[in-house]
Amino acid sequence: MRSIWNGAISFGLVSIPIKLVNATESHSISFRQVHTEDNGRIRYRKFCELEDREVTQSEIGKGYEDADGTIVPITDDDLSHLPIPTARTIEIVAFVPADRIDPLQMDAAYYLAASGAPAAKPYTLLREALKRSHKVAIAKYALRGRERLGMLRVVGDAIAMHGLLWPDEVRAPEGVAPDGDVSVRDKELDLADALMDTLGEVDLEDLHDEYREALEEVIAAKAAGETPPESPEPAPGGKVLDLMAALEKSVRAAKESRGEEAEVTPLTGEKPASRAKRTTAAGKTPAKKTASKSAAASKSADAKKTTAKKTTSKSATAKKTTAKKTTRKRSA
Repeated sequence: MRSIWNGAISFGLVSIPIKLVNATESHSISFRQVHTEDNGRIRYRKFCELEDREVTQSEIGKGYEDADGTIVPITDDDLSHLPIPTARTIEIVAFVPADRIDPLQMDAAYYLAASGAPAAKPYTLLREALKRSHKVAIAKYALRGRERLGMLRVVGDAIAMHGLLWPDEVRAPEGVAPDGDVSVRDKELDLADALMDTLGEVDLEDLHDEYREALEEVIAAKAAGETPPESPEPAPGGKVLDLMAALEKSVRAAKESRGEEAEVTPLTGEKPASRAKRTTAAGKTPAKKTASKSAAASKSADAKKTTAKKTTSKSATAKKTTAKKTTRKRSA
């Protein structure tokens, strides 16, 4: 790997010659600006405004514009002789636990490679000291025209350095959190925990850039004169007004995606009666039982009516017979 900076690590009175190597690389697809009518490349040319002519890269240097518009030229030699110890040195200033570093401060990552055989012993010493202490080293260094803050840690058998933002470069999260008091119920937290457990962990090696892959397919199709693949229809969405319902649905979906049973125990605190109603609406068996009970009740009512009619009829007949007998006795 090509080094982008050469210097040394200052570890007390120990000096470790190192080379700075980029630890990351970008795989994003870049585009060129073209003229839409004929696909001609759009290029930027650099002109000197005093001579009104195009200049080459070798003729271009650095300059600082003063408040009155005056340009103060700054050469690479000026920068290499800055009156600070970090001009060509990564100066370790402290060792702290890793959790003391706010991830918001993390910037670019580099590998520190030992430069030559003499650097092997002190390099290994610093690496093993970091391992045994379970700490990271905080350092100051200069790169690309400014002094920076860095964090050194062990990665495998190498020492890596993360560029850190200065504390005053990290903005406070003012106005980011929701306004007002928002309460979350324990049952909602229980479902959120269930969703987290269902999703589980992931091997980061299994994750990949699907956007870049899709973009490569489009470019390949266009280059071959074919129709680019169409994007799939987005999943139908909608506003979920019930947070509990959204959580339960998420847990079910996560379980189904893992081939697990999708049953989710309701944590909404609903009463047994309401669950019975929901079951009745979902299945047919409770409805049949209710219908049979209604039919039995109807038959029972009809039987009672028939018995009542018979009893009434017998009673009326008996009364008529008694009345006739009484009339005969009186006339005799």
